[in-house]
Amino acid sequence: MIEFKKSNTGVTLSYSSDMPSMEWVYHEIRKSGKVRIAKAFSFTKKELLTKFDQNQEEDPVEFQVATKQGEYFCFPKEILSIDHNLYIHEDIKLERKLFVAERGISVFRKINDLVSQPIYVGGIEDSAIPEATFWELLKAFPNTYELNRYASARISSVLSSYVKTKDDYEERYHKYLNKRVSREGSNLNYLFSEIELLKYQGILEKLNNMLEDENSYSEGQWQEELLQILLLLYPKYIHVFKEAPVRDTYSNTNRNIDYLLIDSSGNTDIVEIKKPFDKCIVTNRTYRDNYIPLRELSGTVMQIEKYIFYLNKWGKKGEDKLSEYFKDEISPGFKIKITNPSGIIIMGRTKGLTPEQVQDFEVIKRKYKSVIDIITYDDLVERLQFVISHWKITHDRSTRRTANNH
Repeated sequence: MIEFKKSNTGVTLSYSSDMPSMEWVYHEIRKSGKVRIAKAFSFTKKELLTKFDQNQEEDPVEFQVATKQGEYFCFPKEILSIDHNLYIHEDIKLERKLFVAERGISVFRKINDLVSQPIYVGGIEDSAIPEATFWELLKAFPNTYELNRYASARISSVLSSYVKTKDDYEERYHKYLNKRVSREGSNLNYLFSEIELLKYQGILEKLNNMLEDENSYSEGQWQEELLQILLLLYPKYIHVFKEAPVRDTYSNTNRNIDYLLIDSSGNTDIVEIKKPFDKCIVTNRTYRDNYIPLRELSGTVMQIEKYIFYLNKWGKKGEDKLSEYFKDEISPGFKIKITNPSGIIIMGRTKGLTPEQVQDFEVIKRKYKSVIDIITYDDLVERLQFVISHWKITHDRSTRRTANNH
């Protein structure tokens, strides 16, 4: 067994074994000039601190394994057979499993194969591996059971092409891997819950204030304010372009789309925003027992459908034209794409409608669902309330979890 003894000047490694005599260690150093301990440490006479005593053959052999440098213990690269010195913070408990994994695998030689600089563990050094992370890393080293399973899987994959094997060892190996606990990172929902809660509460407050004072906004001002809210509610969109050109190839004329949305992949969509006038959704009277869309709604739907039609017909040429037209507002190399654009319509209120009108309006919305998302201002408010409720629950859980951990 090996034991580490810390001091103000360094670390001593004490080695003992079940063998009747420790003389073999001294004999190996005399014979070859060095001795390997625990398959991870290589010592010479220079590090040896004890002398062999025939009267005390079972006494541990001690070696100087590290020196103190600031807050770190420095393990020379020669002792660990690596390319750079190893630095372990003074607060970290030194034990065998820190250096040797199962089947005598040298932990730091494996790490050395993957890095090209001195290895720091713990402490505040810029390139240091945090202590908690390092212990997680040690868990990633395969154990004997896993290595045996892996070997059986590899061998059986070859043999199974020629002979019948006793079991499906590949399947057993993969089942074992699936049962292993994967690395669990920080929960981003918990991490950002307070920020998201405050954000959506702020959006809802702004929208409610706008709806209470809608008459003080012009159509253009209202649209600009709503676009800010829309981009926060639909974070996939990173650009919104006003008066975006589109070519009507049938009448050979240029037209302008009020607002063109561009997502992070460059794909285009269209949004139409109308102030929330009363009675612009469905009729008050039925036509053959059905409430039908009013002209304001059907006209807006038609307008978006035509823009989508123009964009699709414009195709690759349109993509190049739009990318060139907005080149000063998009990142270098970013390409605007026309790939089956969809539309968003924000208009009207369901507040004040009868249940029958709301039901028929839902039928109208679903008719266009594959191409156009029709959203009323009451829908926006409701969506925000549900989002806030979600983040409030998440934030409360995060708060309780943090309190329990402390």
